[in-house]
Amino acid sequence: MRKFLFSKILVVTLAILSSKLYAAPIDKSKSALVMIEYQNEWVAGDGTLRNLLVKDETLFKSAIQHSKTLLATARKEGITVIHVTLKPDAQYRIFGDAEFGIRAAIPNAKTWQGDMQSIHRDFMPTANEHVITERTGVSGFAGSNLDSFLRNNGIDTIFLAGFATHVCVESTLRDAHDKGYRTFVVTDATGAFTQSQQSYFENEILHHFGHGMKSTEFIKTFDNG
Repeated sequence: MRKFLFSKILVVTLAILSSKLYAAPIDKSKSALVMIEYQNEWVAGDGTLRNLLVKDETLFKSAIQHSKTLLATARKEGITVIHVTLKPDAQYRIFGDAEFGIRAAIPNAKTWQGDMQSIHRDFMPTANEHVITERTGVSGFAGSNLDSFLRNNGIDTIFLAGFATHVCVESTLRDAHDKGYRTFVVTDATGAFTQSQQSYFENEILHHFGHGMKSTEFIKTFDNG
């Protein structure tokens, strides 16, 4: 019973401290919207992984729609936009000879090849948006120049959106926290495979590494009309 109460107190304390930290004003010139894997594997109706893994299509479709609004707002307000993609070589040598985990699962499933690698037409980058192509792991920071791009452009606050919530988004969130970034996850613009996975991330994981917000809050924060 004491352990249970201590755990609850710790969670509440972390939530309070997190709320105070993330209540500070946001400077859009030092902010970036990081779009994770808006590629055909997830976004296209015939996406391989989408049809193989996603059990809650309503959740996923809603995340895609909210993501369109986020991207439009970021572009309108001049916020830096970064597209994080996954584009392994045809032989998957970038992942090495992994026995288990994502690095093994992707070559075994033969995903992320051909047109499935392409960014979906609804999220195609503009000429001034940075695209991460070299990536060796689950986090958007893994083997990529994401950290260098952010630091070289004076960005200290990032907003994460994309797929899948409990895999690549969460891994990027954890990395961003440890690298010192002020990190928000736009929760209704992320999609897990099931609602239970999404809820667990939002209720049990997110507050340890960042702060959650809805797309309406993102728009309210930046949209000056």
